[in-house]
Amino acid sequence: MPETKPSVSLAGQSLAAIAKAIEERGSAPVDQWNPTHCGDSEMKILRDGTWLHQGSPITRPAMVRLLSTVLRREEDGSHVLVTPVEKLTIEVERTAFRAIAMTMEGAGEDRRIAFELDSGDAVIAGPDHAISVIEEEDGPSPRVHVRHGLEAEIARPLYYKLAETALAEEAKGVWSDGVFFSLEP
Repeated sequence: MPETKPSVSLAGQSLAAIAKAIEERGSAPVDQWNPTHCGDSEMKILRDGTWLHQGSPITRPAMVRLLSTVLRREEDGSHVLVTPVEKLTIEVERTAFRAIAMTMEGAGEDRRIAFELDSGDAVIAGPDHAISVIEEEDGPSPRVHVRHGLEAEIARPLYYKLAETALAEEAKGVWSDGVFFSLEP
């Protein structure tokens, strides 16, 4: 089954248009699918977002987008690819996705921040898509919650822009969609 949903791009779009595109793209109801675990997918998502199958990169972007739609994080922190009839383990080095572009509208408590993900999806930070900063061995890892326990690591230049915004407002974080998010680990 080919991936037929268009990717969501932030370029040149208002937050209202981005929100509409996100809604139209939708997501698979993987949280409702609970088939028996049937093995290992022999896939891995590297920290840089590269998807591997049996150690070789998956080079077709449409295949990666399709696989990303059936990805879920389990309560124990593991990741699986799940359909109504099968569940396969997939290894994830850091986070399942990367936030690769960002746009903001408004200021202070009225601000909304949208992130474009390397999977072709997008999210608007807010009550359902929290921004957090996790301390890792190599330093802070800024993230945004995507869905079903999955997170996107926010690219360093985007994180710096968020920090710059916070500093300009003399705050230790940023507002988006009515929620304040600390930028400290």
